Amino acid sequence: MPAPPNHRYMRQFESVALRLLEFADAETARNIVIKGLCIGAFLPPPAVVESSRLAVSIAGLDLKNPLGLAAGFDKDAKLLSVLPRMGFGFIEVGAVTPKPQGGNEKPRLFRLQEDGAVINRLGFNNEGAQSAVKRLANRSSDHIVGLNVGANKDSGDWMADYVSVIRSCGDHVDFVTVNVSSPNTAGLRSLQGRRELRKLLSLTKSARNDLASPPKLFVKLAPDMPLSQLREAAEITVEAELDAIVATNTMAVNLGEKFPDGPNLGLKSGHQMEGGGLSGQPLFELSTCVLGELYHITQGRVPLIGVGGITTGEDAFKKIQAGATALQIYTSLVFHGFSHIAKILADLDKRLQQEGFTSVKEAIGSDNASWRLGRG
Repeated sequence: MPAPPNHRYMRQFESVALRLLEFADAETARNIVIKGLCIGAFLPPPAVVESSRLAVSIAGLDLKNPLGLAAGFDKDAKLLSVLPRMGFGFIEVGAVTPKPQGGNEKPRLFRLQEDGAVINRLGFNNEGAQSAVKRLANRSSDHIVGLNVGANKDSGDWMADYVSVIRSCGDHVDFVTVNVSSPNTAGLRSLQGRRELRKLLSLTKSARNDLASPPKLFVKLAPDMPLSQLREAAEITVEAELDAIVATNTMAVNLGEKFPDGPNLGLKSGHQMEGGGLSGQPLFELSTCVLGELYHITQGRVPLIGVGGITTGEDAFKKIQAGATALQIYTSLVFHGFSHIAKILADLDKRLQQEGFTSVKEAIGSDNASWRLGRG
């Protein structure tokens, strides 16, 4: 479907803006975009992609399309009236921790321009739960909004931190994602271990169930854990009867946590040796194989949200074929802008039609055998 004329003009403006933002360091550029969106700049006019094929339901949440915004962009829920207008099927804000924290030392965000990738070591910088809840409580209920939950770096009890944020904010969102997979808080990924994860999911589920308006409960896993641990985490998630798994977070680079026998990413950028979490195109294959493995393990017992390296409609289609019910993007927006959302959705709709699928649901897991860590 051709883009409307005003959308084409906005795309041209957006391309110029993206070029200019390349002259700023990555975090400054991000802050400029956030401030611009708060005052109405950088807003593409609606480029409506309406198709019954794209509508999907995940964990009882009805989405107009499967493409959501991943956590990490709107950390403090300041854009709740703006982001739904971009064409997303749902948005996720955060990560939010109980207390405000400044995160890790700067510089801590790097564009890998030649690779279509980003490395971040932000470290859950946010204004804290009490700041976020004020905005979440006043949001419109017309859109699906979730909250990514983290723990304070200096906390003496990380599990209590997750419970605290859920109790503070959970009544005001449609879903909560328990983030145990960020590589940028030292030791946090230990919560993906068998005993720790089982206990954490039990505690967070209990806190969620105590709320007046309980949100759906998701967990976000890393792409670079050993296969045996991934299988354990998947089974624990099924046992806990969580509502969805988000697969995956960023990949740890130069932090001593690399995926055993992982892929040669072939990065070209001068920032390739920075430590932190890698996102974007180089993560696509690994994250999709982890997604496919999770689909195989869970056998449809828990829906999956595919994240990692989605840049095109074809990428989105492959994630769905691997086993995703819904999808999330972030890094591709850094390089292509918000008007790219409409293109991804239009191309995804076309691919579904070409392959004879009348809905996203029909395509889920249709090529799972090609996307598994254990294949071959």
